[in-house]
Amino acid sequence: MSRLAITGAQLWDGETNAPVPATVVVEGNRIAAVAPAGEPVGDLPDERIDGTGMTLMPGMVEGHCHPSFTGIMAPPDLGRIGPERHMLLTAQNLRLLLEHGFTSIFEAASAKPLLGVNARDAIEEGMLAGPRMRAGSPEITTTAGLGDERQRHLHQESFGLVADGPEEMRRVARECVRDRVDQLKINLSGDDFVPFAGGEVTPTNDDEVAALVGVARDFGKMVACHARSSKSVMMAVRHGIECIYHCDYASVEALDALESVKDTAFVGPAFGLVHNSTREGEKYGLDRETVESLGLFRMFDLTCETYHELRKRGVRVVVGGDYGFAMTPMGQNARDIEHFVRYFGYSPADALRCATVVGAELMGFAGELGKVKEGYLADLLLVRGDPVKDVSLVQDRDNLAMIMKDGALYKDPRLGTALMDEHLVQAAE
Repeated sequence: MSRLAITGAQLWDGETNAPVPATVVVEGNRIAAVAPAGEPVGDLPDERIDGTGMTLMPGMVEGHCHPSFTGIMAPPDLGRIGPERHMLLTAQNLRLLLEHGFTSIFEAASAKPLLGVNARDAIEEGMLAGPRMRAGSPEITTTAGLGDERQRHLHQESFGLVADGPEEMRRVARECVRDRVDQLKINLSGDDFVPFAGGEVTPTNDDEVAALVGVARDFGKMVACHARSSKSVMMAVRHGIECIYHCDYASVEALDALESVKDTAFVGPAFGLVHNSTREGEKYGLDRETVESLGLFRMFDLTCETYHELRKRGVRVVVGGDYGFAMTPMGQNARDIEHFVRYFGYSPADALRCATVVGAELMGFAGELGKVKEGYLADLLLVRGDPVKDVSLVQDRDNLAMIMKDGALYKDPRLGTALMDEHLVQAAE
């Protein structure tokens, strides 16, 4: 079994508020020892990485990830990509996510059936370089809901699977289970980017949600949902949905409901799309008048208010910002950590915990991922500098000197800066 020591680095283990000098030993795919500087660690292995001047931290988790969203301007663009090319573009995004230090991702939805499932399987089999992955279904929606781009005169595919009424919901949910997804995704509210169903509109009915959640429970699957309106947030809580995204327009009653399930549910703002549209829109062809007409400045302010409140109430919040649109290029994902500090009032250490410890819990790996601790899986990053002092450091992949997932080195500071593929050859053999 291979053994490797990382020496000389400052260690941020996911629990403390500041890094401390330590030596970490990895054996196989697990962390075998963590010893503060000066304390004995036993026989150090011959293979070592010198982390002097760097911070060792857990690998990051993207909690609202769309690897099959491939830089599109509008949802119908996803329907125009053939499935073969779409799979290749998805693989490219997964490699990019790993290059940026995301060693695990929770797929919020797949743009087409089976893209996420096949990507997950290929990563596990060693065919693709990518993060550990929970594969999601496409976004299950209703007629006139987010993801339904059909028109009277034109059938258009998008990222949604349309289902109306409890029976159709059960059928579509069961088809996704048959596809072997890890979680189902349902769109409860509309979105302010959609002209016929704004973010405060809730097209989905209680009996439809109950039908889908019932299938998920029968097969032991998690459920995630898109929920901007207060009504949709309350609906999600009422039906026991485990991962509730957005919540921008949550009323006090909805915030109370979210607090009541803070030990069993997760929330994610998916703030990157709102941030880039309002703060950098012109760079992506969105003029101020368009952004104003969509109500996005108001959404920005309300999202900040909502997540200040959720932070104070101790609700578990994951990073992940709807990256994969033209205005949210894949690879910017770690910007969310700085957004949590700047706009939501998190301390740097707490924002990093959202991207590590909380993300690991969402992945179903509590007690195994998200911390640098003896017995945990060896998902580790070596960052040039101190990300607890400056969380923006993790946004630049050149600052990531080492990327390790499950004990395998995908980027080794001793060999250069490129993501390595040797482990894929070894896995294939």
